[in-house]
Order: sequence, then structure tokens, then C-alpha cells
Amino acid sequence: MNVGAGEDSPANAVSQWTHTASRRYQHLLDKSTPHVLRRWIGFAAIVFIYALRVYFVQGFYIITYGLGIYILQLLLAFLSPQVDPEIHDGPGLPTRGSDEFRPFVRRLPEFKFWYSLIKAFCIAFVLTFFSAFDVPVFWPILLFYWIVLFISTMKRQIMHMIKYRYVPFTFGKQRYTGKKAAANDDADTVVRP
Repeated sequence: MNVGAGEDSPANAVSQWTHTASRRYQHLLDKSTPHVLRRWIGFAAIVFIYALRVYFVQGFYIITYGLGIYILQLLLAFLSPQVDPEIHDGPGLPTRGSDEFRPFVRRLPEFKFWYSLIKAFCIAFVLTFFSAFDVPVFWPILLFYWIVLFISTMKRQIMHMIKYRYVPFTFGKQRYTGKKAAANDDADTVVRP
């Protein structure tokens, strides 16, 4: 009698349970996609809980510093175009108002940016329960170094935006208004009584 081949084996039950759990989790993620404001409010709550944990424990500054470096890396990918105009030869981003409208396509889309941040904070929160990760450091030096790193990195990113004339944010939907000169010509040819 083959024990592992039965349909009621423990391995099969665990496999079915994990498959069902992952499907439900993915369903919740899919349902949360259009609710941008609610997702970011939930993220703010997670950040607040993490900050409270670090404040009350008075430690885990190395974990927080690593989290800050990871956030900076994600922010750079979020603000960067999918195709870097420095490397790519071909149609780039529109630089004049008369150019064809092409929406800004990010290297890291907003949903993946949010999801990566959520995962990072949850992992960092779990790590604060293990004393092995509580390395004693002088945290003001880490904070100062992170601020210097943030300023220099954002300066480089803003200079890249200015050089290639792109803005990583679009507000509202692009609307086609037509040519105003053509609209005036049509008005002149209409016969009025």
C-alpha cells in the first residue's frame, strides 16, 4: 500500500491548503488594486506600528537603516522611466508640447511599489522580535548618513529629469482638444443666415 499516493495524505492536504490560501491572498490583492488611497492609508498604519515598535524597544536601528536604504532604492525605481533615455536609442520621452503624447511608464509601477514597501515593513517588523538583529549602534550617525545619501541620490535623479525633460507624475486624464486653427476655419465656412 502506497502511503504518499492517497488523496487524503497530509502532504496533499497541506498542498491544497496552501493553494487555497495563496488564491485567496491573490484575490484580496487584486481587489485592492483600484483602491489607491485606502492602500496607502493602510501602509501609513503599518509604518506607524513599526515606528512605535522601534521607539518603545529603543533598538533595531540597523534594521531600520537597511529598510531606509531599500525604500530609497524602490523610490528611485518608482521615479525612473521604464526605458532610460541615456541608454536607449529610439523614440524617447516627448520633450515639446507638439510631440505625440506618451504617458510616463515607470520602471516600478505604483502597485508594485506599494506592495514591496508593505512586504519590507512587515519583514522588518518580524525581525524586531529577534535579539540577534539588535546590533548596538549610534543611531544619529546612521540617520545623518541616510539623509546625505537621500539628498545626493535625489539631486542626481532630479538632474536626470531636467536633462531629459520628464516628470514622473501625471495628473488627470489626457484630453484631446483638437487644433484650434482648424476649428476657426470651419466656423468661417459655415453659411449664416
